[in-house]
Amino acid sequence: MKKKQNWYEDKNLWKNLEATLFNPRIIASADEQVKQVITLCGMRKGARVLDLCCGTGRHSLELASKGFKVVGVDLTEQYLNKARKQARAEGLDIQFVRDDMRRFCQLDYFDAIINMYTAFGYFENPADDRRVLSNIYYSLRKGGTLIIETMSKEILARIFQPKLWSEENGVICLHEHKISRDWSWVDNKWILLKGRKRQEVRFGHRIYSATELTSLLKDCGFSSVKVYGDLTGTNYDQKAQRLVAVAKK
Repeated sequence: MKKKQNWYEDKNLWKNLEATLFNPRIIASADEQVKQVITLCGMRKGARVLDLCCGTGRHSLELASKGFKVVGVDLTEQYLNKARKQARAEGLDIQFVRDDMRRFCQLDYFDAIINMYTAFGYFENPADDRRVLSNIYYSLRKGGTLIIETMSKEILARIFQPKLWSEENGVICLHEHKISRDWSWVDNKWILLKGRKRQEVRFGHRIYSATELTSLLKDCGFSSVKVYGDLTGTNYDQKAQRLVAVAKK
């Protein structure tokens, strides 16, 4: 009997989402975001950085252009191929690796690891999230830093809309969201419209509160965790835009 494919393993899903997820505005934002990450981490030029779930490599490319030694890991080969092509075009030396974040680990290797753009909590089994964080912990050198930038329960509770729409780069996206599993999961359906073409994608992921994510990080060995409301380091309060966790090994 054929094993059921998980949504994050679906090549067609990521192909359909690419124009929306990585539109010109999102790509352009990478430069400023990387500058903010460098400040939050206190990263020094030449440091080894892992971009975990790097997608098409927008943050990896910016980090490498600023003098960091970068490894980008993602499960989607078509995104990695695009990242490799862009790195060659810009003359940047970046190692892009296709792997599952539940498996990837390089012992005591990285000075910093980033996980951006709500790329955490994809798995049905919460033990897999713990496995990811353990891999990250063991991949960091002593004193190394992890940054997770994601959406949280607190922010969703404030801004949640079950239905909305957006338009980016000529693509109209109709969003449907549903909170489930006792406020631990969000189910998403996106309908993408471009001209006469219609595409529908469904995906879901686990959502954490700041306290829950902090506890999980500490359970996985991190010595300290600070939480911010965005990448500029603002307070995590009622005005927070994102959950940004900065964890030290």
